[in-house]
Amino acid sequence: MKSYFILTINPGSTSTKIGVFENETELFTQSVEHDSAGLEAFPTVNDQFEFRKKTVQEILRGHQFDLDKLAAVVGRGGLLPPIHAGGYLVNQAMKDLILAGQLSPHASNLGALLADAIASPLRIPAFIYDAVSADEMADIARITGFPEIHRKSLCHVLNSKAMGRKYAQEMGKTYAEMNLVIAHLGGGISISAHKKGRIIDVIADDTGPFSPERSGGVPLLALVDLIYSKHFQKKELLKKIRGQGGLKAHLGSSDIREIEKRIISGDNKAKQIYEAQAYQIAKGIGEMAVVLKGEIDGIIITGGMAYSEKLTTIIDKYIAFLGPVKCLPGENEMEALALGGLRMLRGHEEPQVFIR
Repeated sequence: MKSYFILTINPGSTSTKIGVFENETELFTQSVEHDSAGLEAFPTVNDQFEFRKKTVQEILRGHQFDLDKLAAVVGRGGLLPPIHAGGYLVNQAMKDLILAGQLSPHASNLGALLADAIASPLRIPAFIYDAVSADEMADIARITGFPEIHRKSLCHVLNSKAMGRKYAQEMGKTYAEMNLVIAHLGGGISISAHKKGRIIDVIADDTGPFSPERSGGVPLLALVDLIYSKHFQKKELLKKIRGQGGLKAHLGSSDIREIEKRIISGDNKAKQIYEAQAYQIAKGIGEMAVVLKGEIDGIIITGGMAYSEKLTTIIDKYIAFLGPVKCLPGENEMEALALGGLRMLRGHEEPQVFIR
């Protein structure tokens, strides 16, 4: 069987992760954590591009990997306008849209740009796979009380689907056979309902539980009053919603390990806010359970915060009655990107074309 070497790039809110795979085999992965204060020095997410590119190049040099071996580079897909799940070739239309700075600001938007920056000089394809905005949502789930506003399918698609496939394999089934509720707990939190291989509804990071760095959904009337009383500029308000909200706003830290230490030392405020976050996560899981009409083959808790036994234990006490709960900590995103790229290189999946 022909060997395909694939580089994967996953820019997160406070990290840059890369991996190199030979077919299905991981050769190495590495994650570089970035100082939040350092990232905040960049006026926009797009301004982080050169910094992130340099990080990727330094990792590759550190592993002494020969770039000429690469057959493709696969980046994390960002907050593009609604697109289908699966793989896309990075093209000029996609790059132009990202560079225009009109997308909701998130580091995942840089995935396509970084993949292209490495792949283009090598004359190999750059792909994205299972973008954050991949949309399989049921039409009924889009409607809101504002005719001018529709709900969008924005969640941790890549990791959620990857963990859904992993759980299904453990159960001796396929992802397309199962109904799952999957909660991704990271710097941002999303919760999704998966029906027979499709994400039919989601709770996005701005509509549900608050998270380490994000405000989550808040009462609208109170938000309107706050905006007008404080005369917030749009950029300032967006930072409060995504980056300066949640645990960070309440406790001055987005590191749950530090917050757990504060709780152990007797910090009652930290305990209350921490438990409120767990409570809201459980409520969100319950909401998605209703979408599936209670026909649930499993509830998966994943993402970086799923490593916390303290947090997942609190959540489990609320949701255990809904169905079997499985913790799959961390993320399977690097492998998911590589396998998606491999399917396209082998011709098992046709890369889609992005049209603006």
